Amino acid sequence: MGFLYETHLHTCEASACGKVHGEDYIPYMMEKGYAGIIVTDHFFNGNTCVPEDLPWKERVEIYCSGYERALKAAEGKDFNVMFGVEFNFWKDEYLLYGIDKKWLLDNECIMDMTRHELLEAVHKAGGIMIQAHPYRERDYLEDIKLAPTACDGVEVYNAANSANMNALGYEYCTKLGLPMTAGSDIHYFNDKSMGGMLFEKKIESVKDYAAAVKAGLGTPVSLTPEGKIIPVSEIPEQTVSTELPTLPVIYPEGQ
Repeated sequence: MGFLYETHLHTCEASACGKVHGEDYIPYMMEKGYAGIIVTDHFFNGNTCVPEDLPWKERVEIYCSGYERALKAAEGKDFNVMFGVEFNFWKDEYLLYGIDKKWLLDNECIMDMTRHELLEAVHKAGGIMIQAHPYRERDYLEDIKLAPTACDGVEVYNAANSANMNALGYEYCTKLGLPMTAGSDIHYFNDKSMGGMLFEKKIESVKDYAAAVKAGLGTPVSLTPEGKIIPVSEIPEQTVSTELPTLPVIYPEGQ
């Protein structure tokens, strides 16, 4: 069967849209069959609930609290809790894997970085930067921004997206020849399909996860409500688009 990991998860400690406390995810995700999770709350330039008027250190402490509560709740259990970040630019978002709390504390400058500058900084820390749900369409979005040279891979399956949005992302990533990832983008408990990355061996740390994805290891999968794990590549409606995006597609200058 392999080992299934949730790669895109939000807590109510740091994400304004999150509905679940970090610790409450542990029994839920274990029951679903996951071997671990990566907590990727919205950072300060996204849909955060962390107050803006606090010193940087205090903001980072609050931001990391959802992850830390989940980590503590998993102590003594065969379940790995890892840390990540969902970083927003101009409503295009990126999943950062391989950085940690100390890195955030030491790098307040990331708020002023371009996409390429952030990519370089994450690389120096031994991490990777994945564009999340690239073809997402919502009423708060005016366009689709793609940055093919400012990421290490693409989230091709996002359980919160429609099939055609995912399929457009899958086709885009295939053309780029970059690693693919999948995740649930979970904000609350639900009985719908979920997503994740399936590995033959256990992932021991987020650094290991970043290295594995960069090496092209792991299989993006969908988890059905009945508990069946299906490789995304085997789901036609998630890999072959039937409609063009309705929003204009923009490649930001300078990225």
